[in-house]
Parts: sequence; structure tokens; C-alpha cells
Amino acid sequence: MTDTEAPASVVAPGQEPRRAAFDVLRQVLRRGSDLEGAIARSPRWQQLGGRDKAFARQLAATVLRRLGQIDAAISACLDKPLKAKLGAVQDLLRLGTAQVLFMEVATHAAVGETVALATGVRVGPHKGLLNAVLRRMAREGTALLGDHDAARLNTPAWLWDRWSATYGESAARAVAEQHMREPPLDLRVVDDTAQAHWASKLGATVLPNGTLRLPPGTGDIRRLPGYDDGAWWVQDAAAALPVRLLGDVAGREVVDLCAAPGGKTAQLAAAGAYVLAVDRSVERLQQLVGNLERLSLAAATVAAEIQHWQPPQQPHTVLLDAPCTATGTLRRHPDIARLKGPGDVTTMAALQAELLDAAAALLAPGGTLVYAVCSLEPEEGPTRVAELLAQRGDMTRAPLDPAEVPGLPEAVTPAGELRTLPHHWAETGGLDGFYACRLRKV
Repeated sequence: MTDTEAPASVVAPGQEPRRAAFDVLRQVLRRGSDLEGAIARSPRWQQLGGRDKAFARQLAATVLRRLGQIDAAISACLDKPLKAKLGAVQDLLRLGTAQVLFMEVATHAAVGETVALATGVRVGPHKGLLNAVLRRMAREGTALLGDHDAARLNTPAWLWDRWSATYGESAARAVAEQHMREPPLDLRVVDDTAQAHWASKLGATVLPNGTLRLPPGTGDIRRLPGYDDGAWWVQDAAAALPVRLLGDVAGREVVDLCAAPGGKTAQLAAAGAYVLAVDRSVERLQQLVGNLERLSLAAATVAAEIQHWQPPQQPHTVLLDAPCTATGTLRRHPDIARLKGPGDVTTMAALQAELLDAAAALLAPGGTLVYAVCSLEPEEGPTRVAELLAQRGDMTRAPLDPAEVPGLPEAVTPAGELRTLPHHWAETGGLDGFYACRLRKV
């Protein structure tokens, strides 16, 4: 659960938001920083006003979502590839191309303001090149994009190949197409009985699982009705599904493992559970507590490494939303496609195996464990569960009934596990990709 700004409608501000976007993109594409971390560390970004922040965020996200097409269009406008030392020129071209081809920005502003940045980033001698390429882009944009396979071009080959092998090429294409679209804003209401009230007040659509959905470009969430009242929190509709697999938690004690930043903790607490939130990071737990305080909710917290933690008594209800590559969240975090690689899947799968075994070990006999990840990679989901069941004779699946996931029968696998894909509910804006499995200890 993160209380962040959603992008506002695109306007045409000046150089400052473009320079801020340039700076954070350099951090992501050249230094391997995640986008949110780069934004948080950018003094230039923090000095922007709300409208300029929204523009800068959308500009950076558009470059990352459309990077394959953008680079192909730039290449078509150059006689020869740019030298490696001209990385700053390449990134300015990316910023300008995103505005010209994919954003509703006036051409003169997109070209003029981007070219003007060249001096500030010490590539002033290349203004002529920038101007010529971007003006050609403005003249020939449609032709330059005409025969692109956009879905495939904007998806790293290793992910395309994996998703095609796992889900079929048709589904892989549908997933990739969803990743190119700006996502809506999803909210969960603290008091379910007030759902209709807040849907009306916010002008939101109510999804079958009770999530309120607002359109892309909603604006700064802190200015929305109900934020200051702590009436709701931000949570993708798919992220709200794993808690449902625990059933009615009112009055029950639930251990929420890897809990921070706390979206599922809030969901459990709002449903009446007594929650013990466990996370290795003290800082992230402090963020969790702060989020809960805004919502007038509470949970006990423990900072601990789950592999070495022993609760006072074995819990009967455990939720493990494990760390993962997060390849199911590219709709909201397009930087992940540029930062992760196959090796990260292997690394995360090894950690998840440790965490899942630890969670199963601390669960009381007869208890329920829900394991979840926001990854599309099978090694992080069904493979982890299959290996756990093969190694532990005291754990078994408790298959889902499609009725437990309203409006999403296609998300329940033949094994009775949950698998959402980004193009599910595409007509209303899609979903994050989540895997979840309900297990019981015999």
C-alpha cells in the first residue's frame, strides 16, 4: 500500500519537469535504480509542483513502457548508431520521442523544450542533431511506427519467451499490450458498508471484488475525497484477492509475513482480524504503521527474519506475500522490465523456498497458509508450492472455488490456485499479475 500520486492529464510545462524526468531515467536505465527510488532521491523532483510532478512521472513511465518502439524509431532517424559516450543524447531523444509519438504534447513544446535541455546536461553541441531527429519524428511518426509489433518490441525478449512458453503466445501478447496502457487507480474502502457512498463521491466503478476503480489520470490522491478522513487506501484489485482466500477473518488472529508496506495488513485489520505483521525492515514497518494510523486501523508488528523467527504460539492463519521479481506489476512499475533478468528469477525463487518452508513450519496443525507473489514466473509460484508439497507430507492444497473470486473464473487454475494476468478485466483497465495458493497443515 503506497500513497503516491497518480499521473494527471498531460499538459505542456517547461524544462524543469523534463529535466527531472531525464535525471530519474538516467538513474533507472544507466545505473539500475528502481523508478520510485530514483524519484525519492531526486532533489529536483521534490521541488516540482503537483502538476509538473504528474507530467514528469508520466513522461518517465511512457519512455519505460514504450522503450522498444522509441529506440526503434530513433534508430530509423539516424544514419548510424550513436556512440556509447553519447548516452545523454540518446536519453534526450527518448524523452522527446515519447512526447512526440505517445503523449498529447504540442510538437513545438516537445521538440523545443527537449532540445533546450541539451545545454543543461552538457551536450549542447548536439542540439542540431536533437532538433533534426525530433522534427523528423514529428513529421513521420506514424510511418516510423507503422509496421512495429509494439507488444513484442516493448517487451524484453527473455520475458516474451517465458510468457509465451508458460501461457501461450496469444496470452503473452495480451499481457504485453496491457503493459503499454496507463493503469487506473484502485482503492479499497476501510468500511465495506460505506462502499457505495465512496464510489459515488469519487465517481468510481465498483469491481466485482469490491475494489473501487478510478480512471487513469485521476491526479494527486491526497486531494481526493476521503484521503484525509482515512476512508480508503490504494491497492490494485488483484493484490486484494489473496486475503479473500483466508475466508472470514473477523475475530481471528492472522500472522501477515513480509507484511510491509501494509496493503494486505490493512485489508485484514479492516475485516476485523487481529493482525501480527512481520517484516525484516524496521523502516518499512514504520511506513506500515503510518499507513494504518491514517486509516484508524491497528496491527501488532515484529521486525524479524522470517526464516529465524518463532512466534509465542503456532498461528492457525498465516499469509505470506513473498518478495518476488514483481513481473506481474509492469502496468504500474514499467521500470521492472528494464531492471530484472532471468538470474533474478532464480535468486528470488531460492529465497521464496526458504520463506515458504519457514511459514509452513510455524503454522499450527489444522491451520491455513496462503502463499502469494506478484510475479508471472512459474518458478516463483506453482513450482514453489509443488516443491513444498513434495518435501513436506504435512501440507496439502485447499483448492479454490471460482465463487471465491467473483467475476474472475478464468483466474482459478485447474489445480484450484489463483492466477491473475494483466489482461484480465482488460475492458476496465486490467489487473496486476498475481499467483496465490491456499494450503492447509494436516
